[in-house]
Amino acid sequence: MGGRLQQTYGLTDEQREIIATVRAFVDKEVLPVATELEHADAYPRKLVDRMRELGLFGLTIPEEHGGLGESLLTYALVVEELSRGWMSLSGIVNTHFIVAWMIVQHGTDEQRARYLPRMAAGEVRGAFSMSEPGCGSDVAAIRTRATRDGDGYVIDGQKMWLTNGATANLVAVLVKTDPAAGHRGMTTFLVDKEPGFGEVAPGLTIPGKIGKMGYKGVDTTELLFDGYRIDAGQVLGGQPGRGFYHMMDGVEVGRVNVAARACGVARRAYELALSYARRRETFGRPIAEHQAVLFRLAEMATKVEAAHQMTVMAARRKDSGERNDLEAGMAKYLASEYCKEVVEDAFRVHGGYGYSTEYEIERLYREAPMLLIGEGTADIQRMVIGRRLLEEG
Repeated sequence: MGGRLQQTYGLTDEQREIIATVRAFVDKEVLPVATELEHADAYPRKLVDRMRELGLFGLTIPEEHGGLGESLLTYALVVEELSRGWMSLSGIVNTHFIVAWMIVQHGTDEQRARYLPRMAAGEVRGAFSMSEPGCGSDVAAIRTRATRDGDGYVIDGQKMWLTNGATANLVAVLVKTDPAAGHRGMTTFLVDKEPGFGEVAPGLTIPGKIGKMGYKGVDTTELLFDGYRIDAGQVLGGQPGRGFYHMMDGVEVGRVNVAARACGVARRAYELALSYARRRETFGRPIAEHQAVLFRLAEMATKVEAAHQMTVMAARRKDSGERNDLEAGMAKYLASEYCKEVVEDAFRVHGGYGYSTEYEIERLYREAPMLLIGEGTADIQRMVIGRRLLEEG
């Protein structure tokens, strides 16, 4: 359906095969159960096991560490397909992927050897922790502290909004090691823990799940440190004071991911609207033939296509080794705003049925708002975009 939309030119045979495999998985195994699992807020263990079998947890991890060694573009296209089925599945791999990316790019040889092969196999599952209850978009305002103590550190503080906080057994955590040094006083630690809730390591607690309007199935939690001791060898890259840079590199990748999620959700909303408009009849003909609905479908399809192409551009820029904060910010901003609009238009096409929990559009309507916030709000993206434009004259 809508076969000409979201085409990506210049892909290798291997990339096309990976994407076709994921699309078939989504059509056969995800879409039939996604709404039921989402309404139950149930962790999709069987689907996650299948994703491990498909090699998705090692998609971008280099081949020498047991992964598939694929590009950010391939990953973005896989995320698009997963999100078309159920956005929460892309959330389960996203924070894992960001942590793997950070270890590949910035980790020591020992850290790469220790974590990447097990991450590629899905045995070690990553979570990413930057935000705190009081800082929101202001990363410099984080208060969690790591204090030097002998040959290690002691961490105290509270982190917020950890996707996969309970299911992960490795968390990349941004803390302050030198509060007087501003951005240069931040450090990323690789924190090992047991999966689950409660005290998952001495001095480290994961309270219960945070209740959410949408984006269910995947667990979102807090992370509490109280005298948690960690070895200095767990500093990402081995050198303190580089954490802000590490996290911003991860966030650029994450913004491409959120843009790709928005493309997938918008594509599914468009498919549902088109299918419904062809079946539903008023005044003796399908509503798709009424100009008001036809124009709405045309606008939706155009937004789906524009967001996809901008996301592809941002991914390709990062893959080329160039800075992509401008392109990633634009893609994330445009795709998330368009996703909200396309989902709302699909909701309107469904009429009263769109409000029923029996129809899939109701789930998408609750999922889309998360994309407006995740990995930086629209206003933060506009700030990033504007500043970069001014820098470049």
